Amino acid sequence: MSKPSTLASLVVDAIQSVVGSSAVLHEPRFNGNEWKYLKECLDSTFVSSVGKFVDRFESDLAAYTGAKHVVAVVNGTSALHVALQMAGVKPDDEVLIPALTFVATANAVNYCGAIPHFVDSEERTLGIGPQALREYLQDVTETRNGQCVNKATGRVIRALVPMHTFGHPVDIEGVMAVTRDFHLALVEDAAESLGSTYQGHHMGTFGLVGALSFNGNKIITTGGGGAIITNDPVLAKRAKHLTTTAKIPHGWDYVHDKVGYNYRLPNINAALGCAQLEQLVGILEAKRRLFERYQDSFSKISQVSIMVEPVGCMSNYWLQTLVLDDFSADQKNAVLTATNDAGLMTRPAWMLMHRLEPYLKCPKMELPVAESLEQRLINLPSSDYLL
Repeated sequence: MSKPSTLASLVVDAIQSVVGSSAVLHEPRFNGNEWKYLKECLDSTFVSSVGKFVDRFESDLAAYTGAKHVVAVVNGTSALHVALQMAGVKPDDEVLIPALTFVATANAVNYCGAIPHFVDSEERTLGIGPQALREYLQDVTETRNGQCVNKATGRVIRALVPMHTFGHPVDIEGVMAVTRDFHLALVEDAAESLGSTYQGHHMGTFGLVGALSFNGNKIITTGGGGAIITNDPVLAKRAKHLTTTAKIPHGWDYVHDKVGYNYRLPNINAALGCAQLEQLVGILEAKRRLFERYQDSFSKISQVSIMVEPVGCMSNYWLQTLVLDDFSADQKNAVLTATNDAGLMTRPAWMLMHRLEPYLKCPKMELPVAESLEQRLINLPSSDYLL
C-alpha cells in the first residue's frame, strides 16, 4: 500500500495541474501598445512629470473607476500619504488600519506624524470586520466636540483606512456606517483592488479619498506608480498642488506656498500605464478563469479552500489565495517549502503590523481573526498568462 500523500504534496500537485511545472508569483506582460507609447514618449522628450500621457492616464483611470478626479503619483504609498493628509490627518492623531495589511499602510500613517491603531479582520473578506470594530470603538472611545477620542490615550482617532486585501473588497457598507457613527474620515487603501467592485461601484470611490498602486507586481503596472482618486474637486486640486512640490503655476518663477512633495508620476511611466489599462478587461477575465481552475483543482483537498470574492462583489483576483483550515495551520511552512522547492512561487500573508519593530507599541484591539489568518493564508502563482 502506498504512503498517504501529505498536504504539501497535494498542494504541489493541485497547483501544477493548473499552471504547469513552474511559475512565479506574479509578473506583468506587455502585449499591447507599450513599446509604441514609450517610443512616442521618448521621441517627444517629455519623460518627466509633464506630458500628454500623464493627463491621459489620469483621464482613463477616472473613466474606468468612475472617480471624478485622479492625481497620478510615483507609487501607492505616496498616494496614501497624501490621501491621509487630504482627510485631515495631523501629527499625534490615531488612524485605524488593519493589522493584516502591507507595511505601506502603516508607513503612510507614520509619514503624517500620526499613530497607526490596529484593528481586526474578518475571514469572509480578509479586510476590516466592521461589527467587531464597532463594538471595540463603543468600548474604548468617546465623542468630544464631534471627534472620536481614544479614552486611553486622549488622542483623536481621525480616520479609518480599510484595505481591500489581495483585491477582495471589504464590507464597505459596514465600514462606511462605522465612519459615520464615530465621526471618522474614510480613506480607502485600494492599492490591490484596481478592477474590483461592490455592487457595480469601483473600490476606492466610496470614501473621501482613495489610493491605487501600479507597482510592478500589481494587476497593471507603470513600473512604479500610484494614484489618488476622489470625487471632491477641492481635495483633488489640493492633492495635485501638494504632489507637484506645492509650486504656484507660473511661466518661469519658482514660488512654493507649502512644504510639498515631488510625487508626480513621470510621463514615461504614464505611457506604460495607458497601454496597460487598455488591456485591463482581458486581464480581469484571465484572472477569473485562473481562479475557477484553482477552485476546481483544490476542491479535491478537504483541508484547504480558495478565497472567493465576497457576496455582492466582483474581485479582481489579483493574488489567488489558498486558505488552510484551522487544523492544518501548522502545515503552512511545509506547504511553502514544498511549493517553492518545486519551482512554484508561493508566499505567506504579511507579518501582522503590530509584530513589526516600528509598531510594537501602537494601540490595537484584540486580533483573533487576523492572527488566525496570518497562519493560514498562502498566495499562489497568479500571473494572468498562466492559462
